[in-house]
Amino acid sequence: MADNEQAEGNAADAAEVAAPKGKLKLKLMIAAAAVLLMVVVVAATWFLFFRHAGDEMHADAAPAKPPVFLEVPDMLVNLSGSPGERVQYLKVKIVLEVKEERQLEAIKPTMPRLTDIFQTYLRELRVSDLNGSAGLFRLKEELTRRVNTVISPSQVNAVLFKEIVIQ
Repeated sequence: MADNEQAEGNAADAAEVAAPKGKLKLKLMIAAAAVLLMVVVVAATWFLFFRHAGDEMHADAAPAKPPVFLEVPDMLVNLSGSPGERVQYLKVKIVLEVKEERQLEAIKPTMPRLTDIFQTYLRELRVSDLNGSAGLFRLKEELTRRVNTVISPSQVNAVLFKEIVIQ
C-alpha cells in the first residue's frame, strides 16, 4: 500500500508541474502572437503612410516627349450623291499625330499615296455619312486605319481635323 501512496504522490506532483507548464506555453503563445501582430501593424503603417516609392519613380522617369505633327495637303473633293442632286463639296485640312520625329521622316515619302487614299475614300462619302459628331468620329477612325495600313510598320496616333467644310 505504501507503494500505491507513493505512486499517487508522484502522480499528483507531476500533475501540479504539468499544469503550470501548460499555462506557461499558453502565455508564451499569446505573447508571441501579440508581438507578431504589432510587427504587422507597424509594417503596414509604414508601407501605407510613410513610404514614398512614387517619389523615387517620378524622379527617375524622363519627361514625356510631346507628339510631332505632320500636315497633309488640303483636300477638296466632291461628295457622292444621287443623280440629279446638287453637287456638294468637302474641304478638309488634316494633320497626322506621331510619337517621334523619326516616324515623321518615314511617313513623308508616302505622302502621295496617303493623299490618294484619302481622296479616294472621301469621294465615296455622302453628306449623311458626315452628320454629327459620330459621323466625324467614324471618319477619323477610318482615316487613321487607312494611314496605318499604308505606313506600316510605323504607326500614327491620330488623324486630326484642322478644318472641315461641307458646301
